[in-house]
Amino acid sequence: MNSKQLVLDALHNKEVERTPWVPFVGCHAASLIGVTAEEYFKSSDKIVEGVTKAYEMYRPDGLPVLFDLQVEAEAMGCQLKYADTNPPSVATHPLEEGKKLEDLKIPGENDGRFPIVLDATRRICKALGDKIALYGLVTGPFTLALHLMGTDIFYEMIDEPENVHKLMNFCKDVCINTSKMYIDAGVDIIAVVDPMTSQISPDNFAEFVSPYATPVFDYVRSRGKGCSFFVCGNAKNNIEEMCKCGPDNISIDENIPLEYVKEVCSKYGISFGGNIKLTVTMLFGTPADNIADAENCMSIGGKKGYILSPGCDMPFATPPENVKAIASYVHGEVAEFMQSTNVLEGIDVELPDYENEKQVIIDVITLDSESCAPCQYMMEAVKEACADFGDKVVYREHKVKFKESVVCMLKLGVKNIPTICIDGEIKYVSIIPDVEVLKKSIQEAVDKKAARQ
Repeated sequence: MNSKQLVLDALHNKEVERTPWVPFVGCHAASLIGVTAEEYFKSSDKIVEGVTKAYEMYRPDGLPVLFDLQVEAEAMGCQLKYADTNPPSVATHPLEEGKKLEDLKIPGENDGRFPIVLDATRRICKALGDKIALYGLVTGPFTLALHLMGTDIFYEMIDEPENVHKLMNFCKDVCINTSKMYIDAGVDIIAVVDPMTSQISPDNFAEFVSPYATPVFDYVRSRGKGCSFFVCGNAKNNIEEMCKCGPDNISIDENIPLEYVKEVCSKYGISFGGNIKLTVTMLFGTPADNIADAENCMSIGGKKGYILSPGCDMPFATPPENVKAIASYVHGEVAEFMQSTNVLEGIDVELPDYENEKQVIIDVITLDSESCAPCQYMMEAVKEACADFGDKVVYREHKVKFKESVVCMLKLGVKNIPTICIDGEIKYVSIIPDVEVLKKSIQEAVDKKAARQ
């Protein structure tokens, strides 16, 4: 059985001879060929070169042709902020800036960066399509809606739900058309990546996401292709709702226990994937740590309906030796592990004396607000909420792609990202708070501090 068939069989919940391996190589491919992420995402030649290099180095059974959840948004008028070591992030929201939904059009092959993306996809599929399974990643309807409307969408869900339904229906059509373009270009699997669904309840998911995600999977299946529903963040409560949308596969990150996902997905006959830790293991760990993490995931996942992968887009600076170590284990070339080392050994972070500080201190623990959509919108909420407090409040982002931030996260007792802590107390875990609610929490901390001083 070749690598491509191995992934397709696992995706369709079949027993396989070994666990398939799909490293989610996105901006990391830029580092492999010595260019910045911005240069990479703007060049079809570099995308082809980077994916080809990842194929040669990491011996995968499948790869995404691109990992960039801003392509559709940019093609519809969102301004992007590009970076050297991260995917671009959305900086402006057309519907927030006065445009009407009727002003937006479904992007096609000639809009935005789609000519670059589709040219790269066709070339990658021609070169590797008979060897490995190739994924086309589509921005999920809820995340795309948030890119277009901004965080006002959370108010609109309560005050003007019909407006949100109209927007979601439009985003559904965008998802279907993007899927069509990827399928026409030759991909085997469409992954609908919707990280912002981690921010809503199962009831809201059922109302605002399911009716618009389900037709996307129906369309992909009508074209004879496989489909995956990808979420990151603490979306544990929504896994069952995701299954009800009818994808072939659910893919998750380290915020959700793999055992739980396996249990829920098995009830629906759906395969699942994840869950190698992005920072502590892949970015900071040793090859032995990566082997151990992969072994643990594979022991939980088993050989029926499980695809081994990182929890999300691999960090730009992930050491290639760590990814190669996972590949060696998957291919049965590692007989025993070296003893793992503590990757945080020698790193010390001293937390402030929150009680006696003059200012209220807000710590925001993120993966990276420049590359993670839930992290980005949480940071935007914090900035907006803090604006009225002047020098009474200071906020700090701790990106867990840095070891010091991981130590800070552990000392604060934070277990999920993104999380907001106020004066050392965990307040909002993997949920973007309403700005007015967050202001109230900050005001309470300000008043409490003033009373002590």
